[in-house]
Amino acid sequence: MDYSVRSYLDYNATAPLRPQVREALIAAMDVIGNPSSVHQEGRAARAQLEKARMQVASLVGAEAGSVIFTSGATEANMMALTPAMKWDYKAKPAAHLYCSAVEHPSVLSGGRFGAKGVTFIPVDAQGVVDLEALKALLEAHDGAQGVPYVSVMAVNSETGVVQPINEIAALAREYDGYCHIDAVQAAGRIELDIKRIGCTSIALSSHKLGGPKGVGALVMAGEGLEPEPLITGGPQENRTRAGTENITAIIGFGVAAELALQSMQGEEDAAEETGLSAQTAMRDAFEAGLRAFVPHVVIFGEKAARAGNCCQFAIPGLKAETLLIQLDLAGIAVSSGSACSSGKISASHVLTAMGYDEKVAGAAIRVSFGWASKAQHGERLLSEMYKICAKHSKNTDLGIVKRG
Repeated sequence: MDYSVRSYLDYNATAPLRPQVREALIAAMDVIGNPSSVHQEGRAARAQLEKARMQVASLVGAEAGSVIFTSGATEANMMALTPAMKWDYKAKPAAHLYCSAVEHPSVLSGGRFGAKGVTFIPVDAQGVVDLEALKALLEAHDGAQGVPYVSVMAVNSETGVVQPINEIAALAREYDGYCHIDAVQAAGRIELDIKRIGCTSIALSSHKLGGPKGVGALVMAGEGLEPEPLITGGPQENRTRAGTENITAIIGFGVAAELALQSMQGEEDAAEETGLSAQTAMRDAFEAGLRAFVPHVVIFGEKAARAGNCCQFAIPGLKAETLLIQLDLAGIAVSSGSACSSGKISASHVLTAMGYDEKVAGAAIRVSFGWASKAQHGERLLSEMYKICAKHSKNTDLGIVKRG
């Protein structure tokens, strides 16, 4: 990408393909064998498949054999969210799903639980799951038909707010339930260890890490934990997902997972020296600069723990659609929220769950930095934001403080 022409700041929607991943994908096209075949070519393909499985497992501290490759995180969530679960290889059905009100649409839909079998956990004004409310729901759960099932995303895709997933998983265990974590926006940004979290499963997506689109994984906490397969037929993926594996994309996913883990560790090392990771420094500089000329800007979830790469904000009186179009014309790509909800620009369910009215929620813009982001991209965004706000202040009082 020529960053002198475009500034891409929508990593939460999808990350640009990492150069090393592109090279791996090109090489992977020469892997001709079917991983299920026993001849030399098949064994070579199987070796590449299992290498990628280990790379993805390492990203979340899991065992390689617990990784189930899917077409993406939506499928992984759908596979995970089923009443028909096995624990220690024995049937242990779940009767009811409890998911937060700020989840990704693939979880809000309830997976394979019926509409009456889903209850939404409220969040506070910062978008953090209300643990007391969750505890009350689990306390009231009727276990006669099955155990409770809790599902929460680790990092919110819109606000970047980090959820207390360790405490949530502990509550699920206390009530003998399952706990699924959608870690799509967390992987490579915050430390994830499936054993320390104590959850049942984790969903991952390749293209959020700088890998290819159309591949993801459901990672189980260990042997004996088995969801009901979505796709049945052959014995692939340890009989959990039938069909020949997308070996080319999976190889790219594995490389992206390894690079994301290395990048995160590098960011952590840098943060120990400077106090902030590079992406957090960019995010904080942008927010400080924005507040300097729009003092009343609303930064969603700013009082909660957030992933360092993401800022969602609103300038009351300036519609999201207006900002999106004008920033795009200026060569800057941002979004109004979750890419999976962007068929039209409307008030975010995440922000309405946090208590914001439709007018403020409808003005929300999300900026998200990533592996190729530079300080100049944030500075360019800030400069264009000032121009747009100054222009619209002529007709609408946006409370702009003029720059000297």
